[in-house]
Amino acid sequence: MIAPKAAPPVCKIIDFGKFRYEQARKEKEAKKKQKVIEVKEIRLSPNIDLNDIKTKANMARKFIEHGDKVKVALRFRGREMAHMQDSKHILDDFAALMEDIAVVDKAPKVEGRNMVMFLVQKR
Repeated sequence: MIAPKAAPPVCKIIDFGKFRYEQARKEKEAKKKQKVIEVKEIRLSPNIDLNDIKTKANMARKFIEHGDKVKVALRFRGREMAHMQDSKHILDDFAALMEDIAVVDKAPKVEGRNMVMFLVQKR
């Protein structure tokens, strides 16, 4: 059908195989132009040193420059669970190191044994 609302409705006789082939080609072309954004994860611990944070920040920088989102997870084990809120500054420091290239997409939030934050590329 070309114009179903017209009086009388207008139809066109076509080769259905050719029509399906052209539809598939259009969908394939549209898929090529899409950019798939992956989520890469960086894991930190509460007793991490500044130089180790810088090393992890360099890895996150590479991921962000590639166009991916970065999930920064601060993992707590055992007794570290009692001092979760005292370790939030580690994620804040990490975000400060990345502020020239990335912005915080989701603020630090506790999920089970992890405190998670998402970073995305600045527009």
